[in-house]
Amino acid sequence: DEVTRVAREVGTEGNLGGQAQVRGVSGVWKDLTNNVNELALNLTSQVRNIAEVTSAVTQGDMSRMITVETRGEVSELKNNINQMVSNLRETTQAKDWLESNLTRLAGLMQGHRDLMEVADLVLRELTPLVKAQYGAFFLADADGKGDPGKGLVYIAGYASQERTLDTGEMPGHGLVQQAIQQKKRILIEDPPPGYITINSGIGEGTPISVVIIPIPFEDKVLGVIELASFSRFSNVHLAFFDQFVDTIGVAINTIIANSRTEALLGQSQQLTTQLQDRSVELQRQQAELQRSNEQLEEKAAQLASASRYKSEFLANMSHELRSPLSSLLIYARLLCDDTDGNLSADEQSFAQNIYQSGYDLLQLINDILDLSKVEAGRMDIQPRYLPLAKLLDYVNATFRPIAADHGLGFDIEVSQDAPHDLYSDGQRLQQILRNLLSNAFKFTSEGHVRLRVEKVTGVDDESPDTVDEFLAFAVEDTGTGIPPDKLTTIFEAFEQAHDPHGRTGGTGLGLSISRELAGLLGGKIVAESEPGRGSTFTLLVPVATGPAVGTGEQQPRRGEAAAWAAPRELAPARPGDGAVRPAEPAAPPGEVEPASRAPHRAQKNREAPILSGAHILIVDDDPRMVTALTHVFGRAGMSVSHAVNGEEGISTLDQNPDVSLVVMDIMMPGMDGYETMQAIRSDPRYKALPIIALTAKVVAGEPEKAIAAGANEYVHKPADANALLGVVRSLLDPEGPDAEPSGDRPAASPNIEAT
Repeated sequence: DEVTRVAREVGTEGNLGGQAQVRGVSGVWKDLTNNVNELALNLTSQVRNIAEVTSAVTQGDMSRMITVETRGEVSELKNNINQMVSNLRETTQAKDWLESNLTRLAGLMQGHRDLMEVADLVLRELTPLVKAQYGAFFLADADGKGDPGKGLVYIAGYASQERTLDTGEMPGHGLVQQAIQQKKRILIEDPPPGYITINSGIGEGTPISVVIIPIPFEDKVLGVIELASFSRFSNVHLAFFDQFVDTIGVAINTIIANSRTEALLGQSQQLTTQLQDRSVELQRQQAELQRSNEQLEEKAAQLASASRYKSEFLANMSHELRSPLSSLLIYARLLCDDTDGNLSADEQSFAQNIYQSGYDLLQLINDILDLSKVEAGRMDIQPRYLPLAKLLDYVNATFRPIAADHGLGFDIEVSQDAPHDLYSDGQRLQQILRNLLSNAFKFTSEGHVRLRVEKVTGVDDESPDTVDEFLAFAVEDTGTGIPPDKLTTIFEAFEQAHDPHGRTGGTGLGLSISRELAGLLGGKIVAESEPGRGSTFTLLVPVATGPAVGTGEQQPRRGEAAAWAAPRELAPARPGDGAVRPAEPAAPPGEVEPASRAPHRAQKNREAPILSGAHILIVDDDPRMVTALTHVFGRAGMSVSHAVNGEEGISTLDQNPDVSLVVMDIMMPGMDGYETMQAIRSDPRYKALPIIALTAKVVAGEPEKAIAAGANEYVHKPADANALLGVVRSLLDPEGPDAEPSGDRPAASPNIEAT
């Protein structure tokens, strides 16, 4: 029973440690009992020892081994378990070795910023760790950009000599190149003698294992590590290589990125410093500029004030000069006409000289006012439809008599491609051409003066890539010419060209004003000259078309220019004139008559029936002007009343209901001309009464202001007697044979502006 129990507990139920307790047996039973107990004891000790070892392994203790004595198959089981524990111990140790060394080396690389320092640290730690005796670290791209196409550069070594693998397009030779392309390590075992020599102070030898390890990061290779050992690299070592290169790649890329960041940060800081310095400098310059601007603004205000004062002074001075000049010219005109024939030839010549001198003074006033307007930026340009034939007819009518008087030839040549019409300011074009032609005749004693008109192309000064079309008015003469050093200065104000014959005269303002006017018209004046052979002044104005303005006139035909070359009919000379006087050519509609006309003629007989019997009221505070106009109107058969101010003018008008027309001075003390005209127009009796505004003050906007106040026409002082009579005639007989649409009536004085 005991033997059976022990056998069942140990063998069947697995309860170890049991023993059979049998007393008083001997012989075979005693042997059986002892054998069973020994069997149970051996089995218990073996199983418990195996259980202890396996339990220790389960808990991570690989130091225990099965030490009980075993035989047979149990002994094989013991050996297998002990081998398994040994293998597990080695694997665990390798894993611990890998993890600990990976962690340790990763920690050693942290915080370093220099690639060479990190490479040297890696080789110093890695080479002995894997039982290698030789190591070299090659970095792709020496400038740190990570570009493997620049070759490999030796940056650190372990028992090795510096060696650069510069391959041009491929980063490395042979196996190194292959390892980089595959991004996998290459193991070389048993290399041939002399492949690599590892030496020390007392000897040298050839390693038996060489490994080439590429250092990847993402899709590129940052470098290569090559190691050599006298022993073979274990699997643990190879596994360590495979894992450690990723850590090295991250560290190298971090250093490269940090280096770039630091470089960029340094550049940024440098730029920031420069920007701060520049900002300080700009602030300083801005402060200076602000002070300069304030000074300039103050100076500009002073200049504007001075310019305003100058303009007002010139306007006032023109008024003060024009008032006596107006009566002077009218008296001189009356003397020149000498309708009673009381003057001798010398006296008539004196009167003509007085008239011409007065006109020269008027021209000087006009030139100074024009220059003032240009300098102040107040010169208005009023472009409109202008037939070229009409402009040239004006030139021909103006200068044909002058050419005849000087004994010079005068030609006007027009090219076939010249446009029929222009869109420009006709009055300013006339002024420029008048100045250029007057100079040509003044400085030409023999030969001819020629005006050539043709279309040319030129480069726009403001847009060099743009080619524009210009109409060129070239004034050629065979006069004295201009020295080269004077060609630019003659366009300055008050400058005059040197004339060996002493014929200077004038104000020296004509060319200066002409140049400014040409610029306002969008063109320019070009001067060419050769002393002794003559000069050519060319006015260039843009060929531009404006809005279609209906004039009801037939367009000029090709070939009409030939008529300009023919002399105009000359009127018979008066006894004692000493010269042939030109017949009276008509000025172009809407334009002014020439400034250089011979003195501004006898009153035409056909005007007498229109003007005779008319009653004129003159409202003017200047008795000289009143007396002069009274003589002009009286000779035309008109009766005249006058008043010295606005209040007296209205009273006189009320007392004389037969007044046919009012000549109203603008600048009067007390109630001025504007207020007087408004008062007259407010009376229904005088709604249709013709009023001519007469003023010596030339200010922009005055004509419009006068018309708005009630005037029918606006006339500047000094008024030409015949021109003023023409205006009176057109107002008293608006349906007469010579009447023209408003705005196109001829005006015979440069100081009369048609409305």
